[in-house]
Amino acid sequence: MIESFEPIIPIQPTILILGTMPGIASLQQQRYYGHPRNHFWKIIAHLYHAEVIPEKYEDRIKLLISNNIALWDVLQFCERKGSLDISIKNPVPNAVLELLVQKNSIETIIFNGKESHRLFTQYFGILEHISYQIVPTTSPANTMRFEQKLEFWRQAIL
Repeated sequence: MIESFEPIIPIQPTILILGTMPGIASLQQQRYYGHPRNHFWKIIAHLYHAEVIPEKYEDRIKLLISNNIALWDVLQFCERKGSLDISIKNPVPNAVLELLVQKNSIETIIFNGKESHRLFTQYFGILEHISYQIVPTTSPANTMRFEQKLEFWRQAIL
């Protein structure tokens, strides 16, 4: 059984980005989006005009917090061989609804990939007061060019 991380939550988040479950590289590092070829941090840096991707993980987190972006995963626990979402077995959801109640400033949920959206709706349904955006996963398993991913994310976030 693998376990996701604690959420990153600014005081007044307006956006919640939800992944599915951290991959092997992230779990080993105990950091969100730890795989060196994952485009997540590069996309966030581009969208929020950081001149370079912050090297220190703490500075990456500060970039999210300063832009009122919360980060978490739909799942708290699951079994999985490898890092692919299609390999997930026995999933257990995180307390996402409780987070949304606590942080009612969240207006938009951005799903990092289709599987996080599918699992969210399976466990929590559709919430009428929240806007949903599904963007291509930033995972290196998605072979879409960075520029294409960036444009989808730009339309969802900005």
